Amino acid sequence: MTVLDEIITGVREDLAVRQADQPFEKLLELAREVQPARPVVPALRAPGLAVIAEVKRRSPSKGDLAEITDPAALATDYAAGGAAAISVLTEKRRFNGSLTDLGAVREAVETPLLRKDFMVHPYQFYEARVHGADLVLLIAAALSDVELRAFLDLTDALGMTALVETHTEEEVERAVNAGVEVIGINNRDLKTLEVDLDRFGKLVSLIPDDRVKVAESGILSIDDARRVRQEGADAILVGEALVRHGDPRAAVEEFASID
Repeated sequence: MTVLDEIITGVREDLAVRQADQPFEKLLELAREVQPARPVVPALRAPGLAVIAEVKRRSPSKGDLAEITDPAALATDYAAGGAAAISVLTEKRRFNGSLTDLGAVREAVETPLLRKDFMVHPYQFYEARVHGADLVLLIAAALSDVELRAFLDLTDALGMTALVETHTEEEVERAVNAGVEVIGINNRDLKTLEVDLDRFGKLVSLIPDDRVKVAESGILSIDDARRVRQEGADAILVGEALVRHGDPRAAVEEFASID
């Protein structure tokens, strides 16, 4: 069993608890009451390098990264620094995230929000909307073609945007063929947790220029960000470098200043 398989097993177990606590019909009711999702693609396509700044306490590969007692305050700093979007981890076991974090961040900022999780069931998409998400992460390695297309349709029906994460040629091709507008290339292999910053440069040419290209993982410095920008990134998704910086607002400003 790969690390990704283990994570998804835990995600499904935790999901079953939430489903038992809140029936789907009630979740549907709540989803109808929330404000429409915010558009994010224009911000990701704006001149310069767009920053998707992440509220991230820990990771499976590095353990605890930062003690984030107030995710809303951190997100406010990100927004003030010019983040195009803010990613909030909601997976509990490996990342110490929660939907409560997502809701708190939603109340604090107007910036588009990404629910960063392992999306494997329709229930999670309605949860995302109820808690204020404008984008959801779809991990190609975790989904069949049928699931990917179904989840893309559901994301669209709920007014949200999908960021489809890939890390192989085959996964990039699947995303492109499915008509995905925002495609991420993850430099981390979720099956082994190994990071290869060369991965983005090797795969980015497979993504047409009319799609938004997002570089994910392993971007720990301004030099890393400049590198992927030169290779064709429209946006970067950064967590560790921001939560460990000491001045998250200044860190986002520095990344966002890259042309």
